[in-house]
Amino acid sequence: MSLADITDRLRAAERAAGRPEGSVRLIAVSKIQPLERVEAVLEEGHRLFGENRVQEAAGKWPDFRDRFEGIELHLIGPLQTNKARQAFDLFDAIHSVDRPKLAKTIARLAQEEGRCPDLFIQVNTGEEEQKAGVLPGDADAFIAECRGMDLPVRGLMCIPPVEEEPTLHFALLKKIAERNGLEGLSMGMSGDFEKAVMQGATHVRVGSAIFGARDYG
Repeated sequence: MSLADITDRLRAAERAAGRPEGSVRLIAVSKIQPLERVEAVLEEGHRLFGENRVQEAAGKWPDFRDRFEGIELHLIGPLQTNKARQAFDLFDAIHSVDRPKLAKTIARLAQEEGRCPDLFIQVNTGEEEQKAGVLPGDADAFIAECRGMDLPVRGLMCIPPVEEEPTLHFALLKKIAERNGLEGLSMGMSGDFEKAVMQGATHVRVGSAIFGARDYG
C-alpha cells in the first residue's frame, strides 16, 4: 500500500457513502516509523499526521515543521497529565481526552496560554478494562463537564475491540455524538476505515497501510 492507494480508497469510500469528496480527513499515523518514511510522505504533499506519544513527537516534529509548511499534528494516544503542557506546544488536536483530571489540567493550561488544541473525547465503546476512554453511559455527562470548562470539544474518538465487528462501535459513537451536537468522529484505522466512513467518520487514522509495517525492535 501507499499514500496514493489509501487516498484512492478513501475517496471511493466517500462516494459509496454519498459523502462529498474530501469530507473525511486522513491522519497518517507516523508513530514508531523511521524518519525517512515520514519524510517521503511529507514530500508527497501530505500534511496531517498522528502520533501516539508526546515524547516521540517532540523528538521528530519540530525539525520537520522547520522544513515543511502547513503540518498539522494530532495526538491519538493516551495523554498523561504531566505531559499536557508539552502536548499543548506540539499538537493541533488531542483525540484522547478521557477523564476529568486530564480535562481540568487542559482547562487550566488553556486559561494560562489563551489557546487550546481541538479536543476529541475518547469513548471506550467496548467497555474494555485495559483500554482508556470514558464509558458510553458516562459520555454525555463528561462531554457536558468539558463544555462547562469552556473546552473546545470538537468530537469523539473510539478504538473498537479487535475481535468485534467495528461497525457497531462506529454507529454507537455516532449516536453519542449526534445527541450531544458534536460533528467530529475520529474512528477507523487501516483495516476498517471504509466501514468508519460509511458511519460518518470525519477523521480516519491510518498508519502501516501508508508507511509499511512498524519495526518495534
